[in-house]
Amino acid sequence: MARIRPTRLLNLSRSALACAVLLTIAASPLAHAKKAKTHAAARATPAQARQAAHNPAGLPANVALAFARAHIPLDAVSVFVIRTGTATPILQWNADTGMNPASTMKLLTTFAGLDLLGPDFRWKTTAYADKQPVNGTLDGNLYLRGQGDPKLIPEELVKLVTDVRRAGVDELAGNIVLDRTYFEGGLSEAPPLDGDSARAYNVAPDALLYSFKTLTFTLSPDAGNGAVNIDVSPPLAQLQIDNQLRTTRGGCGDWKTTSGANISTQTDGHVLASFDGRYAAACGERVFNIAALTHADFIWGGFLALWQQAGGTTRFTPGLREGKVPRQAVLLATHYGPPLSEVVHDIDKYSNNVMARQLFLTIGAEIGRKPASVRQSTEVINRWLAKQNLTMPELVLENGSGLSRIERISARNMGRLLQQADANPNGGVLRDALPVVGVDGTMRNRLTRAGVAGNAEIKTGTLNDVRAIAGYVEGENGERFVVVSMINHPNASGGQAAHDALLQWIYQGAPR
Repeated sequence: MARIRPTRLLNLSRSALACAVLLTIAASPLAHAKKAKTHAAARATPAQARQAAHNPAGLPANVALAFARAHIPLDAVSVFVIRTGTATPILQWNADTGMNPASTMKLLTTFAGLDLLGPDFRWKTTAYADKQPVNGTLDGNLYLRGQGDPKLIPEELVKLVTDVRRAGVDELAGNIVLDRTYFEGGLSEAPPLDGDSARAYNVAPDALLYSFKTLTFTLSPDAGNGAVNIDVSPPLAQLQIDNQLRTTRGGCGDWKTTSGANISTQTDGHVLASFDGRYAAACGERVFNIAALTHADFIWGGFLALWQQAGGTTRFTPGLREGKVPRQAVLLATHYGPPLSEVVHDIDKYSNNVMARQLFLTIGAEIGRKPASVRQSTEVINRWLAKQNLTMPELVLENGSGLSRIERISARNMGRLLQQADANPNGGVLRDALPVVGVDGTMRNRLTRAGVAGNAEIKTGTLNDVRAIAGYVEGENGERFVVVSMINHPNASGGQAAHDALLQWIYQGAPR
């Protein structure tokens, strides 16, 4: 008989920390990959020196040498550098070739969102009922209608729960019906890029996305009794934990494997998270994330758990149903998510994929027509680009996040987009959202001691066989530059040194 321990739920302050961690975890697949090999410190071989010397791209010598050391041929590289407010690039190579931009594609999605929707745009999540509550009891269905809020996390959903309580509902005596029709059907079942549906970065979009559809388990050893404490966020009503973990001595090692974590759905509908193994006390506190369940099951369990925590009761366990909110339904509560400016910050600073996909679809639904679809969003963005005189014949959009093998854009057109953004009233919002080199986001550990640290805002892009950078550099001479570079090659993981050298060269004023 399995020993079921009650689920320890993170309070909302700790849940906020867990969600902050997820902003990063829900980024590119390389958040979980081995560190890329670097060839920067290696001495160039004669062959590499010859490749660097044969430099038709006109790259700075140290940049060309870094590409040679990484065994990346220049025909797999595109580069575009230009001073802001000018028309002539100071460096360009393969600039018109459509390249896989990885997560730098988020720049197109977020700038389009800011310009089309406005930085103060807010997503809406609403609760309806078949009829008004009587003496605190809601006799009938409770409807939850989603409009694609990318950041509906426990701290936000509990506000909707509280407002439903304030509308006079103490007891639920019906089903919970989910209206997810704001997005076209089937989008939430999109296959993961690398086949690993348990990774947070692969979570597909949904009109009722809740907490990135990802469970965050926090493991910590209990020195007193040899047990391991397990906290989880967000709370789900149907979730139970079977905690058989025991602490051991020795080094931490591969703690995820030795903890034996497994999530399964039971015949009674409960979801069991089993931990059956050993956990070294030396590991201290560690966090384990897993994307689990369907979107519908996740939001149903999340709402019900918060409802119970808020003191709400149920006459019986509400069933999970799906469908549109009836026209005659009674509005109980409306929750508005954070402004788009905050969401753009999270998308670009931490390269959050599912949030970018939510925004991409929202653009199509709000500016085009509902339900949201990839085709609709692509058409809206292409029309917007044409109005900006930014026609991009090579552009291919699949989901707007860059988590794709088919998305394409040229370095020149990405650079033109950044120039346009720099002159746009919302350009400051976009720049503030970009990772600052050597300071924060996905650039916090790069070039920390170089002159360019703190003087460039750069969006990174990382996939297997792809490395990309795009953004702005403030030169030490006070000039401002736009820089874009993309690598599409099996050895792309070794290209970071070349990109770092390029950024430092630009900071120094792009000397020749």
